[in-house]
Order: sequence, then structure tokens, then C-alpha cells
Amino acid sequence: MDLLSAAYGATSDEDADDPSASAPAVAELACVAPPPSKRPRWEPPPQPMRQQPVGTWGFGDRTDAPPLASSASGRYISKRERALLAASLDSSSPLPSPATADFDSTFGSITDSNLRADILHSLRSQSKPGSSKSLPLKLSVSLKDHSKAVNRVDWSLSHAHLLASAGMDHTVRVWNVWDKRNTTARVLKHHTAAVKDVRWSLHGPSLLSGGFDCSLQLFDVAEGKVAKVFKEDQAVEVIKFNPCDPNLFLSGGSKGSLKLWDIRSGLVTKEFHRSLGTILDIEFSADGKQFISSTDTTRSNISENTITIWDVLRQVPLSNQVYTEAFTCPCVRYHPYEASFVAQSNGNYIAIFSARPPFKLNKYMRFEGHGVWGFPIKCNFSLSGRELASGSSDGCIYIYDYKSGRLLRKIEAFKDACTDVAYNPVMPNVIASCSWTGEISVFE
Repeated sequence: MDLLSAAYGATSDEDADDPSASAPAVAELACVAPPPSKRPRWEPPPQPMRQQPVGTWGFGDRTDAPPLASSASGRYISKRERALLAASLDSSSPLPSPATADFDSTFGSITDSNLRADILHSLRSQSKPGSSKSLPLKLSVSLKDHSKAVNRVDWSLSHAHLLASAGMDHTVRVWNVWDKRNTTARVLKHHTAAVKDVRWSLHGPSLLSGGFDCSLQLFDVAEGKVAKVFKEDQAVEVIKFNPCDPNLFLSGGSKGSLKLWDIRSGLVTKEFHRSLGTILDIEFSADGKQFISSTDTTRSNISENTITIWDVLRQVPLSNQVYTEAFTCPCVRYHPYEASFVAQSNGNYIAIFSARPPFKLNKYMRFEGHGVWGFPIKCNFSLSGRELASGSSDGCIYIYDYKSGRLLRKIEAFKDACTDVAYNPVMPNVIASCSWTGEISVFE
């Protein structure tokens, strides 16, 4: 009895463990399997335990996994031993990927089989740009599942009934906008911080997204999984595919770095170096040989680098003194057909520039009436290029005539700032918009 009392009365290695000393070991094991919770000393059960059937250990199809404790020996298994045994089992078994763990398994349909009849007819008729002279007028669909601000909306070119949105709530959502049963097709939770931008791939139902978790992620919408992850050294602010090579895309971020990535290799092929502030927007020319970058220059000379025109091949700026006003520009857009581009200014107007050197500002016309006031307000051209639509700090959509600068229509979309607008790539009279409070509205 004295021997038994001495053996069980002594402090066990579980009680003797110093929490501060074991912290590094726990941190190393945390990514594999959480350490088991503290339990009372093991006592043999009143009846022998049945042997676990082969292949049912909960680690996939493993058949050689031993039990964590032997029921025959009656030996006490310490906390350290239990953690090491669990780690040895989990380290050799495949872990669930982040894409699987963070993906909302509630799938909706991405097909067009359950759309409204008039929408389905319009999608399949493939209207030519400029064939419709009507402007968006009435609210078609309201989507309200985002819990925080929506930064971007983007229509799929290959599946024009699908709309993607990037939110400050860490999610990317895919909407089957006119589906009569469920408009939410996908909820993608593969980012761990706010998502700033999302773009549909130019060929196939794939999405590229980037955000404050310093990652770019390519998501296969049909398969429901992350296809590739590109790690950045900065928070990602904006991304854009090269219009002539869908395997290349450009990213800009919080440190002012601009990188050209190749999806096939997953590597950066070109970097564009200059002392820039946070990249606010980027836009490729139609031939993919040049691009525009807009930069937050509040900490430097405002007359330089606000808007920069870059040569992609030579990786040099063609001009960095395009816009000399004392305002930053949260959005830049090339005209789809003419040799010009526009820039949304925090001066509460949209400026027009020539797309040919020396990239002169049009001093005689601008688009005024909407408000920016520090919000990341975007603008976009219609399919024909005849109209220019802009969000506004007052929650409205402003549609201007591009040739005259005249305001054609003002649509009251939200109570708070309207941050982005996007024309449908097939139906010229349909426009999507998003708000600072997380709402998305589609007008037709």
C-alpha cells in the first residue's frame, strides 16, 4: 500500500508541465490538431472495450492506426503523450484543404435553367453593343446577403446571368441573379480578411479574388474549390486580367507594388517599380500593351504618379504627370472604342484624357453632378461606349452621355454610398450596383 500510495501520490508529468515551457510545442501542433483538453486520470472501464473496426478511426481510410490508449495495460496516458500520439496520426493523414474547410457547402444552381423567360430570351439572343437605346429604369433584383460593404461587382462574360461580388465581410459571393428559386449560387469563404476585388476569368467559370489577407485566389466555381493561391507581400487592392492573354493578370496593393502574374506557373513574370503609394485602380488597354495605374499620393508630390501610363513590355512608365490636380482618383477606365480614358476624381467629377501621348487632359469637358467625397466610387462604360455610369456618395447611379457630358438619368439605388456599377456584357440595358452597407441592386 505504501508503494502504491507513493506511486499515485507523486505529481504526474501532466501536473508538472510548465504551461509557459510547453507553449512552443503546443503552437507547433496547433496547425495539425488541437491539443486534447485536460482530463482526469484514466480508470479502467467496468467491461473490456470492443476492438475498433478496421478503417473507422476517423482519419480517412487508414487501417494501420493504433488506438491512443491500451485498455489492457491500464497505464496512465499523460497529456504530452496524448498530444504526440494525436500529432503522429494526423501528420501522416491528409488534412482537409483550406478551400474545403472554409467553403460554404450550400450550393445553388449556376445554370440558366430556372431563369425568367424574358431574361433567358435576352441572354440567348446575344444583343449587339449599341442595339438598345433604352436605359436602365426599374429595379429588377435586390440582393442583401453581404453583412458589410461591397467593394466590387463583376458580371461573367461566358455566363451573363452570373454576378460576382467582393465584400468587406471576408466573402466572395456568386449570384444567379434571376434564378426563381435561389439567387445565391455560391458563398466563398476562402479569404481570412476583407476582399477588395474579384474578377471573372476571361475563359470559363473561374473567379480571381484578392484582399487584405495578402493573397490572390483562383476559384473554380463549377467544381466548388480553390484551384490556385498566389501569395503577396502586401494587401491586395485591385486585380485585372490581360485582355489579350487570359493567363496573365495584374495586381496592385497597399505597398504600391504592381506585379504581372502567370496563372500557369503561379509566378510573377514582371514587376513595375516606382515610389508609389497604395494602388487604387489599374486598367489595361485593349491590346494589352499598356496599362494605367492610379495611386494614393497623399504622402508625396500630388502632381506626380497620381495617374501613370505604363509600357508592359519594357516595364517603364510612359508618363507620370497626366493628372496634376490635387485629388486622387479611385477609378480609371479606357473607352471601349475610342482612344481616350476617364478617371474618377475625388474632386467630385470624372475627367477625360487622350489615350495617345502626351495623354492630355480634356480641359473643356468633364462629368459632374455625382459625389465621391473620399469613397472608392467606381464608374464604367456601357457596351456601346455611348454612356458612362458612375456610383455616387449619395447612393444614386448617374448615367452620362459620353459625347456631351450631359446627365441622362439619375437612379436612386441606395440610402448610402453606391460604390460600383457594372453593365451586363450581353444585355445593354441591365446594370448592377453595390453599396457601402452591403446591398446589391440590379436595374433593367
